Amino acid sequence: MRKPPLLLWPVLCLLMLATLSGCPQKTSPPASSPPATPSSPAGSAAAPAPQPAAQPAATAKGTGTQWPRFRGVDGDGIAADTGINKDWGSRNPRTLWQEALGDRGFAGPSVAAGKVFIIDHSSDRDIVRALALDTGKEVWRFEYQDTASENYGFARSTPTYDDGKLYTLSRLGKLHCLDAESGQQVWVRDLVAEFGGQRPQWDYAASPLVDGKALIVCPGGKTGVAALDKTSGATLWTGGIGGPPGYATPVLATLSGKRQYVVFAGTVLYAVATDSGQALWQTPWKTEYDVNAATPIVMEDFVFVTSGYHTGCGLFKIQASGASAAWKTPEIQSHFNTPVYVNGFLYGTSDPGNLVCLNPQDGSATWKQQGFEKGGVVYVDGVILAVDGKGGDVVMVAADPQAYRELGRINPLGGQSWTAPIVADGKLILRNTKALAAIDLL
Repeated sequence: MRKPPLLLWPVLCLLMLATLSGCPQKTSPPASSPPATPSSPAGSAAAPAPQPAAQPAATAKGTGTQWPRFRGVDGDGIAADTGINKDWGSRNPRTLWQEALGDRGFAGPSVAAGKVFIIDHSSDRDIVRALALDTGKEVWRFEYQDTASENYGFARSTPTYDDGKLYTLSRLGKLHCLDAESGQQVWVRDLVAEFGGQRPQWDYAASPLVDGKALIVCPGGKTGVAALDKTSGATLWTGGIGGPPGYATPVLATLSGKRQYVVFAGTVLYAVATDSGQALWQTPWKTEYDVNAATPIVMEDFVFVTSGYHTGCGLFKIQASGASAAWKTPEIQSHFNTPVYVNGFLYGTSDPGNLVCLNPQDGSATWKQQGFEKGGVVYVDGVILAVDGKGGDVVMVAADPQAYRELGRINPLGGQSWTAPIVADGKLILRNTKALAAIDLL
């Protein structure tokens, strides 16, 4: 069987389904009525009406903002920067620096403490690199043994910065803690050898999640989820549901009054208690090749997920009794890049190459626009920056649920650009398979 083009994550990168012909179909409400929730299984509740999403605290002209982990400070793909240049027609954003990469892949960047962190590769070694945010010059690098055998590039995940430490995960399952100032190793664990982990077909792509003193990873196989002491690397607990892992980064959430980690595994969406790893609820989500890669999005007591391979997306109500489907629809089919939830609507890329605005109340698409193959999105200062993963165009789009409105377009790097863009300190950081670049947004 021919391998389909894949993943990343995002990381990652990284990343990371069966058709929806058997899913309940929605009926459109009368034009004069507000959108109604479609029929749901017994015990499920109405989907949330669109409400303004909580936005991060704004900072003057984006100065000093960071992006310390996958999907940013709050893990939602939303940047705190304000005052960005939105008149690209008369003042094109300029490229501040560009740095060559050797991994030919999709690992995502993070930004903290004046540095851009990314996992690169050369020969049979992964290279964790710290670059100066202002200039792109390398500050330090840390290398470790990996493999010379390419699988859609090499590392897929995004480095996680927390309290002076940097946590990285390789596609083979090597988990490192580094000193973020010097690049020196603090500790290392192996998800496969030490936890009975199961590398998925396109290797590990999820990024490590820091929660207080715990570092959360998803080995799969014998260990669905593992919590480690972030300082020492010692195991705090293991739990979750075994079996094939997904490619999605786990999410910290409070659902139905219970603090938990939401995990999008290879064949199931589930959650575990943060203090013990005990499984709290689960619902099957089967995707071809087990590619569940886009990160779950939490809305009140609901969880939204999306996958590619003609699978689509769904919204689940989470209660103490378990998870029940509010709706399922093919309107957003995200191969691996995660949508953003802004002011009550979802904006994300979808196979076969659309940018889509989705109403989470009923799963209906309010608009679709072609020309965004597998690219990522980020929300900043009232607009969506969406990338065409095929040719590298970065498009500024109004965050308007009524209609697609393009506000500007640039092409800083060109080429295949599947990695989600990020914004920090007034700069757009993005990559293709050959280079990483910083673009001035101010």
